[in-house]
Amino acid sequence: MHRICFVCLGNICRSPMAQGVFADAASRVGLEDIAIDSAGTGGWHIGAPPDRRAIAAVAGRGIDIAHLRARQFVADDFNRFDIIAAMDASNLAELRSLGLPEHAGKVRLFLDFARDFPVREVPDPYYGGPEGFDRVLDLLEIASQGLIDHITRARS
Repeated sequence: MHRICFVCLGNICRSPMAQGVFADAASRVGLEDIAIDSAGTGGWHIGAPPDRRAIAAVAGRGIDIAHLRARQFVADDFNRFDIIAAMDASNLAELRSLGLPEHAGKVRLFLDFARDFPVREVPDPYYGGPEGFDRVLDLLEIASQGLIDHITRARS
């Protein structure tokens, strides 16, 4: 079983969107034995649902994330997950500062799984309009397919 945690700043936009998009993509290709979660490096929104715009954007693609609740990434998550996928360089640096050297291989930018793709970071859509959430979804779909390919190769 692969255990994956998607991480952004507050766990109300990008990471719950990634959790929903990846879960949907994995289900469509029959990867059912995957544990998927999301968290934020900050604790401002603990217990809150995803941003209403994030919920609406993924719902437009047939995915429901309204049931998710924000939580903060904790040190034990390094032991609980095999892959910790950060949305941007700032959160990647924060995660690396929290972990021990032996955890370094678990922490990556989510878009690193999108091979030969020029964009490395998933931008934070929080302060923008609906088009920012749609752009984020496009990036999450690309990265999700790359992560599925990575897992499939690892299992071969």
